[in-house]
Amino acid sequence: MTKKQEKQWDVAVIGAGPAGYVAAIRCAQLGLKTVCIDEWINHAGEFSLGGTCLNVGCIPSKALLESSRLYQQAKEEFAVHGISATSLKVDVKQMQARKQKVVQDLTQGIQTLFKANGVSLISGRAKITSINKIEISDRSTRKKIEELHARNIIIATGSSPVRLQQAQISDDCILDSAAALEIDKVPKRLGIIGAGAIGLELGSVWSRLGSEVVILEAMQDFLPMVDKKLANLMKRSLVNKNSASRLDIRLNARLISAEVKNKKVQVIYEDTASSNKRGEIKERFDKLVIAVGRKPNSDRLFGEELGIERDERSFVLVNKKCQTSVPHIYAIGDVVRGPMLAHKGSEEGLMVAEHIAGNFAEVNYDLIPSVIYTHPELAWVGKNEAECKAAGIEYKVGSFPFIASGRARAMNESEGLVKIITDAGSDRVIGVHIFSAQASELIAQAVLMMEMQATAEDIALTVFAHPTLAEAFHEAALAVNGRAIHIKN
Repeated sequence: MTKKQEKQWDVAVIGAGPAGYVAAIRCAQLGLKTVCIDEWINHAGEFSLGGTCLNVGCIPSKALLESSRLYQQAKEEFAVHGISATSLKVDVKQMQARKQKVVQDLTQGIQTLFKANGVSLISGRAKITSINKIEISDRSTRKKIEELHARNIIIATGSSPVRLQQAQISDDCILDSAAALEIDKVPKRLGIIGAGAIGLELGSVWSRLGSEVVILEAMQDFLPMVDKKLANLMKRSLVNKNSASRLDIRLNARLISAEVKNKKVQVIYEDTASSNKRGEIKERFDKLVIAVGRKPNSDRLFGEELGIERDERSFVLVNKKCQTSVPHIYAIGDVVRGPMLAHKGSEEGLMVAEHIAGNFAEVNYDLIPSVIYTHPELAWVGKNEAECKAAGIEYKVGSFPFIASGRARAMNESEGLVKIITDAGSDRVIGVHIFSAQASELIAQAVLMMEMQATAEDIALTVFAHPTLAEAFHEAALAVNGRAIHIKN
């Protein structure tokens, strides 16, 4: 933060997560005098950039997923390669220290980028008091620090974990998703409320390290937003009884209460699909993680008199350009409609920066990829079969299993498949779904192909290196029109 802050700015960005810091950097690159205001304080009590994603979300969770996956491989999979690994031990504190070093390097990197691009930085809590005025106060004392004026304001305040009334957060036993990333000892028995991406990823980390993990999900369907075939494949993989790191996933499990007694969490839930009317079911865990979703951070940010409209779930209402109902005030990322994904927020930040500078830019919301970082990973973009049927779209499907992939076999990663959905009339690819090792990397080529409006024929005519996992994408495209080489059509 500079010692002397200017009071008049072209752009003021509130929030330094993936949406906010990207918007701020791009605004500065476009010659706009830019300031970014953020209030994040990390576990060490220090000011830290990067928001939820870098501090307690995307990055630390992937660091732990990687470390725990390496342990799982050594424990369960090295033998098939002729590698003997004995006396394996887990040092969770070292694992956590490595994770924190990754986080620290990246968050400090944002400050370096701000300095290199001429973005000014203010630590404090921001409140928009008029269409071009922001009041900044100290987060702890709430005492006013200063006031600044900006011709344009970008709201990028992100989101927070949803809390449950029937399971009050307890620092040691009942945790939110952020606290679940700070556990320094493998719990013998871990309960998780919510079988979405966050719950499955956290469950994977601790089950690989030795926890008995039970996931309670109130909905009757597993991952209802995912293509049904791949969701079923993923569930079967995660609950595999032959794996030491299996997850016990219980659907139709409505949480009634969770209470800490004698340093254990006593959970009562109801099986809403049970026909034998067992009534309430009781479970006991060492720790319980609440992972039932996130809500936008739009409270305390502005008063109703300002006229910025929100919906019934507190999302700030914006148009396709992320403009709010108030001129020159924009909102991006988790605080607005659409998937709560870091890359979606970043792209919105770039778009808004260009728009403020008078340039044209847009985000293709139909082609935002989604990933669940279990193992194998699940990634998708575009439409699934259920959505095609609901929209009355005539479609064709081609798929290719990784068990038929030479590279996957060589890697001992033959579980999963690639599924491509095309418009039956035009052959244009309208959906790609991948369940495999490195699906998060493979989905990028699908997004690129779809952005270029490629057909299955276009992909079929593209040369893919051999042997690679990516060849499965090629074969699935061939399979759309019954031309696959390495499987029976």
